[in-house]
Amino acid sequence: MSLVNQKKLLISHLLRRAGLGATRCEVERLCQGTYEDAVEELLHPERNPDMDDDLIRRYHVDQNSLMLIESSQSYWLYKLINTRRPLEEKIALFWHGLFSTAYGKLNHAKAVANQINTFRQFGLGNLRTILLELSRDPAMLFWLDNKDNKLGTPNENYGRELLELFALGIGQYTEEDVKNCALAFTGWTIRNAEYMSRRAERDSIWPYGRLDWQFEYIPENHDDGVKTFLGYTGRFNGDDILDILCSSPTTARFISEKLYEYFVADSIDQATVDEFASEFLRCNGDIRQVLRTIFHSTAFKDIGNMRSKVMSPIDLVVQTCRICQSHSFPDWNIVLTAMDVNFMGQEILNPPTVEGWHTGSEWIETGSLVERLNASAKEISNKSLPGVQEIISLVHSHGPVVAPMTLVDVCLEAMALYDMPTSTKEMLVGYASKWGNLAFDREDAIPCSEQRITELLQMIVSCREYQMC
Repeated sequence: MSLVNQKKLLISHLLRRAGLGATRCEVERLCQGTYEDAVEELLHPERNPDMDDDLIRRYHVDQNSLMLIESSQSYWLYKLINTRRPLEEKIALFWHGLFSTAYGKLNHAKAVANQINTFRQFGLGNLRTILLELSRDPAMLFWLDNKDNKLGTPNENYGRELLELFALGIGQYTEEDVKNCALAFTGWTIRNAEYMSRRAERDSIWPYGRLDWQFEYIPENHDDGVKTFLGYTGRFNGDDILDILCSSPTTARFISEKLYEYFVADSIDQATVDEFASEFLRCNGDIRQVLRTIFHSTAFKDIGNMRSKVMSPIDLVVQTCRICQSHSFPDWNIVLTAMDVNFMGQEILNPPTVEGWHTGSEWIETGSLVERLNASAKEISNKSLPGVQEIISLVHSHGPVVAPMTLVDVCLEAMALYDMPTSTKEMLVGYASKWGNLAFDREDAIPCSEQRITELLQMIVSCREYQMC
């Protein structure tokens, strides 16, 4: 493989893992610089313009109000497809999966969408800040019942999950730690919590639609007594608990493992995780710096880890839409695309439990696989989409007659699939050869040739390799 192709391979891998799928234009643009430049561009989303919501507010009223779950799902999907800050959205997906909060219990879609915006804003920052914002987030306070955690009647739900699922892991704490963690967060609630709870139970949108929830700290509801937590003793508040957690090597290892599984590989390499955890402690939990270490690591660049992870439904759909350049303008039918993601087993903004989604090979089962193939094939075969038109034009530019081998090469290049195995490529060439060469030299032959191109694209998105990242 030439040095140019090696660079394309590595940058496309970076874009699939740290971004939202690789497109030919993005790969070729980033290849003009170094791999290090590409990493820094992703790590600093603030250097690219944020999306302007004015178009959404003007042309898609439902996505403006975010009152309905379908509208909120479509709103995030639109941002995922069109963002120029891919890692900002990818890290929001990561935290949404780890700190799972679901619409199903809240009955307030905008509250979950607001939490995603918090992950956008703070997701690449310091873990302590992320956990502080999470602990003050109204959706989380409602989801894990901390709105009901008061002096004299503590609720341990948030305290337990903070230790078990968010920061330490199973077996790294005692029941006494859970109790005292919960006591430290007493008084952290949402404003007018009882009224907001009743509105959610009644599914009331009258008379003013959904009301935004606001964080409130009520000192008289806080237990100010002495507490012992993870070996430390004091009159702890929630802030103090987060300080202890974020300075712990156990937390460093836990978060590093989660980042490794999400960005590198499903199977943990403990020695590599230990390196990431050491960097986490060195930089005081700066997620941007930990990710920089990950993206430059040997494990991340290892060819054995490329195409080793099953794409999540969100990643798969967004990658396909970006290749096709669909939904580049607010439109009503993005709701149907969001439903495709849901049918594949990843209901946007509504994870099944506090554990989030079971990922990896569990994304693939009989029903979801059929949905993945059908949705991808339907999108990529739509000749009205700009991205599909570009691929057809690219094939056409190779002359009035295009051989099957050239057709396959051009399509794979156009879709930034630089690492297709020889066996798969031979299968595609065999399929493309059934009807001989493509002809663009006669007007009556062009529609048939264009149809054959889209049929080949359908075959490509149905390949195992396209479903992997």
